[in-house]
Amino acid sequence: MAERRLLGPTGVRLAVATVAVALAAIGLLAALTLAAAGRDVSRLGRAQQEHALTATTAAAADAYQAGGGWAAADLRVAALLAADGQAALTVLDTAGHAVPVPAVSGGVPATLSGPVLSAAVVAGGHRVGTVVLHFYRAALPTRDVQLRDALIRTVAVGAGLAALLALVVAVGLSRWITRPVASLTSAVRALEAGDRSARVGATRGPGEVAELSAAFDRMADTIAREDELRRVVVADVAHELRTPLAILQAGTEALVDGVARPTPRVLSSLHDEVLRLGRIVEDLDTLAAAEAAGLRIDLRRADLADVASATLAALRPACTAAGVHLVEQLAPAPAQLDTVRAGQVLTNLLTNAVKFTPAGGTVTVTTAPAPDAAVLVVADTGTGIPPEELPHVFDRFWRGQDAGRVAGSGIGLAVVRALVDAHGGSVSVTSRVGAGTRFEVRFRRPPVA
Repeated sequence: MAERRLLGPTGVRLAVATVAVALAAIGLLAALTLAAAGRDVSRLGRAQQEHALTATTAAAADAYQAGGGWAAADLRVAALLAADGQAALTVLDTAGHAVPVPAVSGGVPATLSGPVLSAAVVAGGHRVGTVVLHFYRAALPTRDVQLRDALIRTVAVGAGLAALLALVVAVGLSRWITRPVASLTSAVRALEAGDRSARVGATRGPGEVAELSAAFDRMADTIAREDELRRVVVADVAHELRTPLAILQAGTEALVDGVARPTPRVLSSLHDEVLRLGRIVEDLDTLAAAEAAGLRIDLRRADLADVASATLAALRPACTAAGVHLVEQLAPAPAQLDTVRAGQVLTNLLTNAVKFTPAGGTVTVTTAPAPDAAVLVVADTGTGIPPEELPHVFDRFWRGQDAGRVAGSGIGLAVVRALVDAHGGSVSVTSRVGAGTRFEVRFRRPPVA
């Protein structure tokens, strides 16, 4: 038994492709999310910096007015607002000289590498100085930094979970798709190795794969049935050949040894056996020719009634000899026909009907036009066909339950179907045991001139 793997080569490639697509989509979504979030956070930080500058400038103006000038101004509130905004405060008077700013606890680090924002200090309607804020590392306030880091962690964790989920789904999907394919491959290999019982069975997978598996099982059933039919026909043909060969061998040995004399009766008996062998070979040759008839068929406009009339004239003596009454009901029926092949179709149907109709019975041959076809019907009052055998009457070498008592190779009706198919027509059969059988053949009508 072959080693069962989680995924075969196709499954691995399918899983890798699925995961790659999923990772690309996840990566693109994460990048877009982080870029959008970064823009929003940067915009928020910029707004907060501008708000800190506005608040600090207003506090410096209030301190200037309360102290009556920069010398007595209390800039502690302005310094606290600047520190809260992660910036160092510098206040310049109108001459550009720095105004002393008190130090505040929790102030910003000494390393200042962020943006520098400035705004004029206006008091009493006049510009009295300038507020300059040096921000630390162009950074956001601590709570905004934490928000940004949390967002990055969330996106990273989400992307990781999504990638893991994509991997699990890809493996499951690949197994769902490839498992029935693997089963189908195993069945094909088994059938190739000669196991005619190999079947895929019911499969759970995509609709197309399930349909392919069902088609394979039907094909395997057909192959098994064909093999059985071939075995049967080999046995039947061997049986059919054995008797005339044995008679010919015994007869010729008797003539050679002088035991029997070459009288007309003895020679006629040997001749009959030769003819019997010839009919068997002719049946096999006819089947091969019928299966290739579509390549050689010569269609032309003809009247099906004329073809039937000529064929029945040749077959009537055989019907009379069998004690079967032949009834003709031939109405003109134009059709696209190969007249030789169409005559062969009627010959096989009529021969088959006579074979299964007891002496005193009737075989009726009818031709009639139809709106879209020319119809040929051969109906008999014979033994009929059991319902379970009707689906197989056109199978090659199928002889049914009467094979033991009725001579034949079981290919006559297979030839009929092959020839009718070559004409582009159809053939059907209805039957009732003890009441007879009815074959209906429909040939295509000629095109309108």
